[in-house]
Amino acid sequence: MKYLIFIFLACIVLFASSVTADVKDYIVGEGDVLKISVYNHPDLTTIARIEADGAILFPLVGQVKVAGLTISGVSSKVGELLADGYVVSPQVTIFIEEFRSQKATIIGQVNKPGLYELKGHATFLEILSRAGDLSKDAGDKAIVKRKTNINNDEKIIVIDIQKLIEMGDITQNIPIIDGDNIYITKAGLFYVTGEVKKPDAYKHENGITVIMALTRAGGFTDKASTGRVRIIRKVEGKEIIINRVKMDEPVLPEDVIVVPESFF
Repeated sequence: MKYLIFIFLACIVLFASSVTADVKDYIVGEGDVLKISVYNHPDLTTIARIEADGAILFPLVGQVKVAGLTISGVSSKVGELLADGYVVSPQVTIFIEEFRSQKATIIGQVNKPGLYELKGHATFLEILSRAGDLSKDAGDKAIVKRKTNINNDEKIIVIDIQKLIEMGDITQNIPIIDGDNIYITKAGLFYVTGEVKKPDAYKHENGITVIMALTRAGGFTDKASTGRVRIIRKVEGKEIIINRVKMDEPVLPEDVIVVPESFF
């Protein structure tokens, strides 16, 4: 994954996300400051901070519990209360004047793992950038563990880093919210041994084949028996040997590619 490509895509995606972020889906909580306006009723315009009890004070209706609601949910709730004898068909608009202190954790294969404060509508790429980018052993997946509002259950979100960074799939650049725990997986390895110029362990990537693996290992030596390459592979805890593999055979994590010496 090339650093320049990452920065280029990050800038594009961060710009796009700042413009298109759907504020309606933001879940408000203690410390958020909301600006609430009612169409054709400027006297009701209110700026209110959500207190520790999860409520705000609003003209006419008094205390309104809003913590845990989305922005659109707050708008609907205030509108319903106003419609109950105060305002005919109220149209309520909510803006976030100030975001509360929110944090997310990123660990695993990044250069600076830790706890990071979220500012506004943070995205995965933004947090990854602040964490010093991917380490050299990073895999192609990120796992996001997120608490839901229903019974405090945990939701698992899988991000395909390869699609995001190398293919520009911005759908993978999800918003990161308060309390998220992000884990960057470690890449699997495969091994090339025998009559190759650079026998070693190599980082596995999707789509890699035997010929690509051998190329990484510097190619055959003069003593190599090129037609007798085999793979030692673990299947359900048992080792199997695949003899005379084809050059387009897919390589799996933990495969050992063996290039024997020629008899002649």
